[in-house]
Amino acid sequence: MQILIALLLFVAIFCFALGITLPVLHMQKLYFFEETPSILSLIETLWLEDSALLALAVLLFSVVFPLLKLGIVFITAVAPGAEVAHSPLIRWAGILSKWSMMDVLLVALVITAAKTSGLAEAIVQPGLWFYAISAVCGAIAAGLLKARPRARG
Repeated sequence: MQILIALLLFVAIFCFALGITLPVLHMQKLYFFEETPSILSLIETLWLEDSALLALAVLLFSVVFPLLKLGIVFITAVAPGAEVAHSPLIRWAGILSKWSMMDVLLVALVITAAKTSGLAEAIVQPGLWFYAISAVCGAIAAGLLKARPRARG
């Protein structure tokens, strides 16, 4: 089970890096204007356009919380003894993982709104898929850690 957890964590971290740097959405408005923002470029744009509070919220929920979750799961996975898996640390990973799929949901809502309004064409880009894969692999790794049997001693 340790090898599976390690593999899931590797995939989660790799996909997370791709998910926040690659475009998550392609928007085309009026056949002339196109945008393909990544999560990081979206945060930068919000910050530069004086929407600091919104930029910080996106940074917190899209980058910081998922990184904390992956870090906690990693620390728990490499810590000696299975007893750590049942500590409050792994519960925090579960709490943080509840926010990991928020970006995927928000981009899905934006795509739906753009398509139903008729004002823009929206297409999912690879960044969103990598971000979703990262969230799912991190959640599975955390679940496997919680399911590890307790050490007897």
